[in-house]
Amino acid sequence: MSGDAWLTVAVIIVMVAALATSRVSPPSGVLGATALLFVLGVTDAGEAFSGFSNPAPITVAGLYVVAAAVDRTGAIQPLVGSLLGTPRALRADLARLTAPSAVASAFLANTPIVAMLVPAVTRWADREGRPASRLLIPLSYATILGGSLTVIGTSTNLVMSGLLEGSGDEPFALFETARIGLPIAIAGLIIIVVLAPIVLPDRSRPGVAGQAQRPFTISMRVAAQGPVDGQSVSEAGLRRLEGVFLVEIDRDGRVIAPVQPDQTLRGGDRLVFAGSVDDIVDLQGIKGLEADVAESGLVADDRSNTAFFEVVVGPSSQLVGRTAAEMDFRARYQAAVVAIHRSGSIVRGKIGSAPLRAGDTLLVLANKDFRVRWRDAGEFLLVSRVDAPVPSSNDRSPVALFALAATVALPAFGLLSVTRTVIAAAIALVIAGVLRPREARDAVDVNVVLMIGGAFGLGAAVQASGLADEFADIVVNGFGWAGAYGAVLGLVIATLILTELITNAAAVALIFPIAQQVAQQSDIDPRLAMIGVAVAGSASFLTPIGYQTNTMVYGPGGYRFSDYLRLGIPLSALVVLAVPALVVMG
Repeated sequence: MSGDAWLTVAVIIVMVAALATSRVSPPSGVLGATALLFVLGVTDAGEAFSGFSNPAPITVAGLYVVAAAVDRTGAIQPLVGSLLGTPRALRADLARLTAPSAVASAFLANTPIVAMLVPAVTRWADREGRPASRLLIPLSYATILGGSLTVIGTSTNLVMSGLLEGSGDEPFALFETARIGLPIAIAGLIIIVVLAPIVLPDRSRPGVAGQAQRPFTISMRVAAQGPVDGQSVSEAGLRRLEGVFLVEIDRDGRVIAPVQPDQTLRGGDRLVFAGSVDDIVDLQGIKGLEADVAESGLVADDRSNTAFFEVVVGPSSQLVGRTAAEMDFRARYQAAVVAIHRSGSIVRGKIGSAPLRAGDTLLVLANKDFRVRWRDAGEFLLVSRVDAPVPSSNDRSPVALFALAATVALPAFGLLSVTRTVIAAAIALVIAGVLRPREARDAVDVNVVLMIGGAFGLGAAVQASGLADEFADIVVNGFGWAGAYGAVLGLVIATLILTELITNAAAVALIFPIAQQVAQQSDIDPRLAMIGVAVAGSASFLTPIGYQTNTMVYGPGGYRFSDYLRLGIPLSALVVLAVPALVVMG
């Protein structure tokens, strides 16, 4: 290989390692690698920053605006309400939840769909005595499958379409990706409905059917000279709390654990409890105990204007790897972290001093407008108010639905390109007053847009350095025993690995030039090969951090990391085996 090729390999390896270990956020990793390759002379300015003149990033930005309008007007709330009614057999409930969700995600970004459905599904599960853990991973996976049906269904398809256009080919037609995406989606939904009741665990709290066993950890302080100061744990009634367990006592830096019933409490003791979200909220009412949120600076004097919210920390959030105290959570978010849920484990020590991880679910106390201010900020993948009223549609929902319908219909009939239609719809929604200009701006996840723009530079480096030719030879020769099927199989496997380690947009951008060379050497329809790579790029079913919707359901479902493999391995096997066959058969 050439010197440029070796440089590109080295930079990509460092980027993948940094992203896989969460040392940097996806946008920082992708943009940093792209910029470094430009500085090293592997690419010129036109190649390195070609993504920012490509339609894909701006199209994704416009879709965020359309999705925000549909979300905020409650335009699809009637659909949400009708998905789950009277409970039936679990497989029937799964079918009527996943199939419409998959169809909706073909035309609307799956992130807002999951954000709207997670609170509704968990409320329904609690009410009907069903385990939410058997519904939420299927919901996430169904929206991923549905996104492969259209070019606007997922940013992965848009990136691939932009890469094609940038290389001089025609971009994808609206439904072109369904040639491979539709069979995969149908087969995937069947796998979900059949296997989910068998392989997904019931994470319900013992004795309370349907309630996810999500042990939030909360730190409470014994008020000096208060009602429980000087009492034993048993006398204070802290051994008889339903759904809450006293884990440890921190007394002047000395940890007392396990806690005995006759242990005397003293003013200033920090008590660490674990329990479900509702029981943790009820814990706030015990006289003599104060929420240990001093490090966040919150003083909730007007409880009539405050509420509890559950928020899920996103992989690209500034909170990852830092504590609430370090981030000055109160000043930054106007809220206090009351409790933390982390994949079924107990978070020990001060809540404000615990380094946060992607997928952590935080219980925060904030003003009632917290969700409006932070739901589109990118820091949190999901913001859901505890015991919030069910949202309803408003008088502007028809306008939002019309904009969404136009976004689908105009490109489908060849009247306008996807990019022009999406941008026109976003502008129309602002002019019509459905969204204020600031709301439209805040709806755009700038991190994702920047990452997509940077990903194009990575692909250009792979092509310009000659690395694409080298890897194409490796794929063709290594999988040559299976002919054209084997060549596509190699591409799909490589894409699946990269999309779990880094991001789907970066994975597709890296594989695109290699796929071009493989298609040429193996006499494969290049457009079908690109569709196959795009479908594989979205097929993130193995981890809770590989795809945003997977992270969104991680905390609310009470899942553990390994739970994703239970259903993810069969779905990944489907993609690995079926996509090459569909590409080769044409």
